[in-house]
Amino acid sequence: MPGTMTLEALKEAVARGEIDTVLVAAIDMQGRLMGKRFHAAFFVNGGHKETHCCNYLLAVDMEMTTVPGYKTAGWEQGYGDYVMKPDLATLRPLPWLPGTALCLADLLDHHTHEEVSVSPRAILKRQVARARAMGFDPMMATELEFYIFENAYENLRDQGFANLKPISSYNEDYHIFQTTKEESLMRDVRNHLYGAGIPIENTKGEADSGQHEVNYRYSDALDTADNHVIVKQGVKEIAHLKGKSVTFMAKYDHRKAGSSSHVHQSLWTLDGKPAFYDEADEHGMSATMKHFLAGQLAHAQEITAFLAPYVNSYKRFCIGLFAPTKAVWSADNRTAGFRVCGEHTKAVRVECRIPGSDVNPYLCCAALLAAGLAGIENKLELEPEMKGDMYAARNAREIPKTLRAAADLLLGSSMLRAAFGDDVVEHYHHAAQWEISETDRVVTDFELQRLLERA
Repeated sequence: MPGTMTLEALKEAVARGEIDTVLVAAIDMQGRLMGKRFHAAFFVNGGHKETHCCNYLLAVDMEMTTVPGYKTAGWEQGYGDYVMKPDLATLRPLPWLPGTALCLADLLDHHTHEEVSVSPRAILKRQVARARAMGFDPMMATELEFYIFENAYENLRDQGFANLKPISSYNEDYHIFQTTKEESLMRDVRNHLYGAGIPIENTKGEADSGQHEVNYRYSDALDTADNHVIVKQGVKEIAHLKGKSVTFMAKYDHRKAGSSSHVHQSLWTLDGKPAFYDEADEHGMSATMKHFLAGQLAHAQEITAFLAPYVNSYKRFCIGLFAPTKAVWSADNRTAGFRVCGEHTKAVRVECRIPGSDVNPYLCCAALLAAGLAGIENKLELEPEMKGDMYAARNAREIPKTLRAAADLLLGSSMLRAAFGDDVVEHYHHAAQWEISETDRVVTDFELQRLLERA
């Protein structure tokens, strides 16, 4: 029963006894699936219309700490409800969980039934609507990288997350023999996700020991973000079922390559023509594409907090490990923050190489789209292409080096305030400030090793 399914198809599967559980999940600020497990009979008999959740789901951190200071939810307001409205277009079976289907949900205000402005899915939907009003369909793809460990999650927890054992012992980028050894897991990842309606293209070894990448078909921006969160959830669950663990941290070890989530982007006209293509141009780039890329470059520093949301994210930006340090553009050059791919073809597109695999795809894609559309609206001129080794480039636009710097730029961004609204900018600035304060507060293993005896 591969692919997505209609409500009628689900009713038939329930009647045949093939599906007995439906997960209804909204997306939180961290990009996680948060929700409930419904008995399938209840879901098909009316439960698909709506359910409810505590509104603290958009006001907590990774540890589910009730963070003070949010305007949308807090002890002062009593932590009320949001409506979870299942989006039946996302309904699908999950082949790796017996008898289970999944339906993503939008978060609505309990009183007005309007989408919650700070909800990640709503933020992206508004930018997609903005693009369509300008005559464009935004198309995107994310490439998710992750590390696989022999350790089960439970063992890592019991050992204090020490003694991580990557599933391989050497760099396995494009390596067929090493990935053959890991095929019992990765074959299930490909086939189960494909069976869940994710258009999987391939998996491959990546640039360090135990590192992998999964690729799925270019699609419209919202579908891409939905696919991203389902892939991430699926990879974790499939690995767990096989006694392994994975991490989507941007940088789990300073000695290892980081894990990215490169975002490929293009605009198409509403009648299905590539708006980025001009065969007469040096690179095959249309004026629309040049304005779009110019907007992303002009606002790259302001949107970085949405592309790199944690203190750890910035440890990925280092020289010589294929993560960028400069927010500049270059054609088919992996040292640049923005790489133009598919030159001279109708598939010409912008690859943003800044996001890590820890990113919330809805916020990331929305921020990139907002910046690009601002470039089109203001007809920004594209700066000259940079060539060669961007790591060595002087006087080039830097990617912010810390979340603290990126958060300040986010707060002061008039472009993002116009695109997202003041409430969204201030909400996610507050989230960044909390991440910074928590990291500043906690004593790390590095500090103990460095200072305990010698300080």
